[in-house]
Amino acid sequence: MLKRRVPRVLVSGFLLAVAVSGLSACRTSPNVAAYVGDSQVTVTELDSAVADRLADENIAAYAEGNEEEFTRRVLSLLVQEEVYAAAAERYDLQVGNSAVRTRISDLLGDDDPDDVYSQLAQQGIGRDDVFENVRQSLVRRGIAEAEGEPDGLDPAALQARYAEVREDLAQVSFGYIVVPDDATAAGVLAQLTADPASYPALAAQYPRLSLPTVEARSPEEVPAALAEGIAAAAPNTGFAGPVADVEGVVVTFVAGKVYPPFEEVRPQLEKEATTAIDAVANEVLEDVRNDVGVTVNPRYGVLEDGKLVAGGGGVVDILGDDAASTATDPAATPAG
Repeated sequence: MLKRRVPRVLVSGFLLAVAVSGLSACRTSPNVAAYVGDSQVTVTELDSAVADRLADENIAAYAEGNEEEFTRRVLSLLVQEEVYAAAAERYDLQVGNSAVRTRISDLLGDDDPDDVYSQLAQQGIGRDDVFENVRQSLVRRGIAEAEGEPDGLDPAALQARYAEVREDLAQVSFGYIVVPDDATAAGVLAQLTADPASYPALAAQYPRLSLPTVEARSPEEVPAALAEGIAAAAPNTGFAGPVADVEGVVVTFVAGKVYPPFEEVRPQLEKEATTAIDAVANEVLEDVRNDVGVTVNPRYGVLEDGKLVAGGGGVVDILGDDAASTATDPAATPAG
């Protein structure tokens, strides 16, 4: 069943390791941390980006003792920015800051922004990282739309999808009261049918084995001994009878079906839509990475199974056909 969401700003996904492939020529410079097509991430730019993040005491605490790993992480993010910029240019996509801020506000919902950003900082993720990550999610959305994928994140599309799956999410609201004999059972059932609101008061008269109030449960959670009767009962009706190993007569009252509201289901629907969008967009992003080519200065690591990891020295081309076959798409990695 549906569960309470984590802050939805996490759902956009956050890059922990860059996946890169494709290179037409070896480029070497000790002052360059990475080449992405015709663009560069200089060592100075990387150092500045790391310092900006470490200015947050929570991020500094996260990185303490793992400075090199954190630097690789930041470099991965900077490379990813360049790849997305190339993809956006290819599709003539312009995602403005106002659109990003609106999406972040939507993702935050009722969550306190300071609390959310504090949680993210404790994972080494800064506000600027979130901003860029959400921008990239909007770029993926634009790419998918350009490729013919319906925009499942559109509010109207989400409402339509909710209508499609609503019945599958239905729960049944019911209760049972265990009474001593058939005569009492008939009287209790008659009272419940006449006045469903009387259930708590009646259950309180026979508290030993009874449910004190009606409960909403999924069909799988209904007691097996009562399942068939509950499924057949009309709303605000019930039935009575013996149940194995229960002393007395069980009066079961069925209030009817209940459905989770749209806003409760919305995070799950958005995740489903995002998965479909990313499946299309990530193929395009892989092509863009292949086309532009990426070279990383091995001072900062080497590529293994599509991830930038600690490596051994020298400025060389670390990418090639093997890397292309093992790279994975970082944009598909969710944060929560």
